Amino acid sequence: MNKILLNQKVIIYLSIETLLLLLATIAFFIAFKIVKNWDINSFTPNQFTLERENYLFITLVQMLLFFSIFDTIYFIYVIDKLHLFIPGAMCAAGVINANSFGVPLLLLKLFFIFLLLLWQNINILDLREKTFPYTKIKASFFIIIFLALIAIIYFDINYFFHLKTNLPVSCCSTLYGQLEGQNPLPFNLDTKLLLILFYLLFIVVFGALIGEVAFLILLATPLFLYIAYYSVTYFFGTYIYELPTHKCPFCMFQKEYYYIGYLIWGSLFLGTFFALIWAIDALLFKIWQKKLKLIAQISLFLFVIICSSYVAFYYFKNGVFL
Repeated sequence: MNKILLNQKVIIYLSIETLLLLLATIAFFIAFKIVKNWDINSFTPNQFTLERENYLFITLVQMLLFFSIFDTIYFIYVIDKLHLFIPGAMCAAGVINANSFGVPLLLLKLFFIFLLLLWQNINILDLREKTFPYTKIKASFFIIIFLALIAIIYFDINYFFHLKTNLPVSCCSTLYGQLEGQNPLPFNLDTKLLLILFYLLFIVVFGALIGEVAFLILLATPLFLYIAYYSVTYFFGTYIYELPTHKCPFCMFQKEYYYIGYLIWGSLFLGTFFALIWAIDALLFKIWQKKLKLIAQISLFLFVIICSSYVAFYYFKNGVFL
């Protein structure tokens, strides 16, 4: 049997995944019934039963959101600890890239959280109205979310079953280094242009949130997320590690760097997710939620300040840039 599957942390992680699947399956059957039979103008016993089940449905999905956020954080923690069992791996980077299922699994998890946050947003809008106008919409949307969870379970099983302890993998220096002089940055940018684009896009997104320009937020935020990933991995991360050759998005999750990766990546994803949800609300529902906008602004500002402060502190301490 695969030794990885007998690891205590992996067993706990897969147990959480099983719980998520159980909660989602119950919610799925209720959602299917709502889509098929919901009629707010009806006063039949069946409708009253559906209304009671709707509150159970809401509770289950909210629990699913909470456990999914915890599950994703724990997943990163688990794969970081598994580097001790995988030859050649120095951190989670080697483990997540040990087979073809790891990176898609992590991306699916982040996308799944975004879908759940979007569902929760629709739910809040629905509960504000006496006629519950979005109940069928959120139930239909959850069916899509359930299919996304099935995909996650599929990648989970394949990822851990194909994770071998007797085969060497590449370390982060190999995965994110400049092999054979190739430029790893997008659009063939150099570091200076990457940083200019990083701060420019931040100003655009932050300014669009202040000015409530939803269409611009919808366009600029995904691009900012993309550029921010490369900026942290290939520039800001080197100041966290205080080593110009150390380029890795995962080592910063380790104890040696005070687990700062959770705050950096967490603030980035929360900021971009809430910015996108705010823009979707404004464009589709003509609703401008101040709380969503504020969360997005605080999260994005915190992300940029943390990244920039590492560069500033290093310069003040050493008098030079890396």
